[in-house]
Amino acid sequence: MASMLSLHGVRTFYGLVEALRGVDLSVEQGEIVTLIGANGAGKSTLLMSICGSPRPSHGRILFEGEDIVGLPTHAVIRRGIAQAPEGRRIFPRMTVLENLQMGAVAAAAVDFDGNLARVFALFPILAERKTQRAGTTSGGEQQMLAIGRALMGRPRLLLLDEPSLGLAPKLTEQIFAVIAQINRDQGVTILLVEQNAFKALSVAHRGYVLANGRIVLTGGGAELLANKEVRAAYLEGGHGGGKG
Repeated sequence: MASMLSLHGVRTFYGLVEALRGVDLSVEQGEIVTLIGANGAGKSTLLMSICGSPRPSHGRILFEGEDIVGLPTHAVIRRGIAQAPEGRRIFPRMTVLENLQMGAVAAAAVDFDGNLARVFALFPILAERKTQRAGTTSGGEQQMLAIGRALMGRPRLLLLDEPSLGLAPKLTEQIFAVIAQINRDQGVTILLVEQNAFKALSVAHRGYVLANGRIVLTGGGAELLANKEVRAAYLEGGHGGGKG
């Protein structure tokens, strides 16, 4: 059976700088797959390349069998991919509800109320804050909003970029519990970039380690958690990287 998402020899540049150097990666339907690595490894670039900005210069990115390299970002989103980007990037002057409405553009209008109910069930605090300007909510609430906005499009593949960045441990626990719930209860496939390697590998079915734009290690989540090299680099005194 073909993978839901597969990358084959993907190379992405920023000017003359090669950020991704021939990346091969796959995500099967129903999986949570995590990508860990140090700062500047290329993790965020990989997620953005899937969405077409920046556009890979070489290689193929297949989503449900279709090569999506070259498609504009809005066309990628309409095929069933959504991203909650690093830094949340909510619309601070809009209300919480208006932000969620912005995420619904890829879904059928008749599904809006049901999609909104699902997001509010995952994040009840967003229902309480729905008329509040998003920029006045807490960091944790803004992260919930970023994930909720992505889910409003009813994606089949959800790309999460550093969902725990800057959050207190209690909120980090909550966010990861919701990630597992989205995957388990809603059947959403997830590709997760995360600086908290322990949490990421604990929730993931499989993982990849990215270093200097190349995949250097792959395995099951539990397998990578037990790997001595991974533990030394990302779990024992390290934190799994950040931007990248």
